[in-house]
Amino acid sequence: MRREIATWLDERPDERLTVVSACAGQGHDLVGVLAGRADAHRVRATLLEYDAGNVTAARAAAAQAGLANILVERADAGRLSSYAGAVPADLVLMAGIFGNVTEDDVRRTVATLPQLCATGATVIWTRTRKSPDLTPALRGWLRAAGFVERAFHAPDGVLFAVGVHRFAGTPRPLDASGVLFTFVR
Repeated sequence: MRREIATWLDERPDERLTVVSACAGQGHDLVGVLAGRADAHRVRATLLEYDAGNVTAARAAAAQAGLANILVERADAGRLSSYAGAVPADLVLMAGIFGNVTEDDVRRTVATLPQLCATGATVIWTRTRKSPDLTPALRGWLRAAGFVERAFHAPDGVLFAVGVHRFAGTPRPLDASGVLFTFVR
């Protein structure tokens, strides 16, 4: 995940960028990458996390790294109202979500991603490949929603996968009354 974030940043050296991270946990992925970059100032990010302890840890990590442009919000990332003011984003991080919600919620979230994405945005996602492996269907749903696959990492002997998709469709306005997902695990 971090390698893909760093690659994404390297491909956009002169741009000001907006990132939103759903269920960001302690912010390790994004903060970990930005902390080591001299150009971190050009990134404005919103990390959405429901757990108060993780919010405190993410805020502390961002502050320690001097990342003043990272806002950590205690919010339910499964509710579209939580994204108001943070989207459309150039990078949408969906790590640790698709293996913890129902298949219908995965499908709904993917179909709703155009509301979170700016033109040409990238979505980086993770998903377990435990049986039943939903990653083939997930990749298809992303194609149907207007995304082009840039990378899919599914190492042999490991049950996780990381996908990187670029949004080639037309962004849609945020319907803040909608729901993406509810955790079941």
